Amino acid sequence: MHQIEGHIAWRYLFSKKSHHAINIVSGVSAAAVGVVTAAMVCVLSVLNGFGSLVEKMFSQMDPDLKITAAEGKYFDLTDPAIATVLTWPGLDIVSQAIEETALITYQDHQTPAHVMGVDTLFRQLTEIDSIISDGYYCTFDGGFYRAVLGRGLAAQIGINPHFVGGLNLYAPKRTEEVSLLRPDEAFHEETAFIAGTFAVNQVKYDDSYMIIDIQQARRLFEYDSTMVTSLQLHLADPSSLRHVKKELRRRLGDAYVVQDRYEQQVDFFRMLRVEKLLTAMLLVFILLIACFNIIGSLSMLILDKKESIAILSDLGADDEMIRRIFRYEGWLICSLGAGIGLVVGVVVCLIQQHYGIITLGSGTEYIISAYPVQVQPWDIVIIAAAVLILGWLSAWYPVKHLHHE
Repeated sequence: MHQIEGHIAWRYLFSKKSHHAINIVSGVSAAAVGVVTAAMVCVLSVLNGFGSLVEKMFSQMDPDLKITAAEGKYFDLTDPAIATVLTWPGLDIVSQAIEETALITYQDHQTPAHVMGVDTLFRQLTEIDSIISDGYYCTFDGGFYRAVLGRGLAAQIGINPHFVGGLNLYAPKRTEEVSLLRPDEAFHEETAFIAGTFAVNQVKYDDSYMIIDIQQARRLFEYDSTMVTSLQLHLADPSSLRHVKKELRRRLGDAYVVQDRYEQQVDFFRMLRVEKLLTAMLLVFILLIACFNIIGSLSMLILDKKESIAILSDLGADDEMIRRIFRYEGWLICSLGAGIGLVVGVVVCLIQQHYGIITLGSGTEYIISAYPVQVQPWDIVIIAAAVLILGWLSAWYPVKHLHHE
């Protein structure tokens, strides 16, 4: 900013005008920009809060990294490339898993379920114990195979951990042809007794997932002792996630897929990101409408300062210098509103984050009591940039044809 033009614009902003309405319009312009800016900070921070909340829920079941086959459902642990993963020094836990769909029945109820066969390391890999809603976590007690079901899935088949009856699991035989005379022999059958139910508070898991022992899953789905559908990894140092993922992808090549937690739930997180983008675009449109007040304010100020413009012209100021003065004036109005809005928005978000003043309701149907909030620095930078750019454009329009006559 040129020093002279900026100084004059600053004086114009706070000096007394001949018409009091100009002061009011300028104040309203700054206030409108400030309110929309604060709203943008609050709304985007709430969306960030919900995203972090959902990510935390998924992390209770999802591993840091997950390795699956690029083609087909399963892969062999004897593959030399996989053998290097099993001995990777940066991995704290490497858990084997088999995931397939099976039909489960209990008395006269039946429903398909996503069956996950896990080994004993799964309990250390995830936070499964913290999300058990009834009963306890166990897949084999030394005498009987046990199952842990999503809370919604257990409700669908009418069972809970206090029932003594067993669940029947059915899966089609992969290596045999179906006999039309005895179709019942085309299925493997296993029995497991329910040990507990879990609640991730996500439909994907709660309404369809069932966890059993990996040895029982191998019999049910006809997998050899060296065959798995995925390896689930926990890192000793979470900060090394990006490096480890990149190195694993390099070593495993195109035959395997390595996914972090975001990529394991990519559809859901993409939906959240699109929702945040659409919300931001809507708020920017509202901000654009608010910036029209700056156009009106500058137009009135130009009329009010005709005598001052004439004096500046007599002192040697050309038309471009005069235009810059009023452009800076509009930008100062916008900057003042943006600055106040950013401060107010961040303060409100921090108060909500620490004290939870705005609640979701008095009932118990919500998993949290207050709106979650997370202020992200990049959001603040983007909001400030958007406000200042729109403010500059709003200030440019009313003075583009300004000239002294």
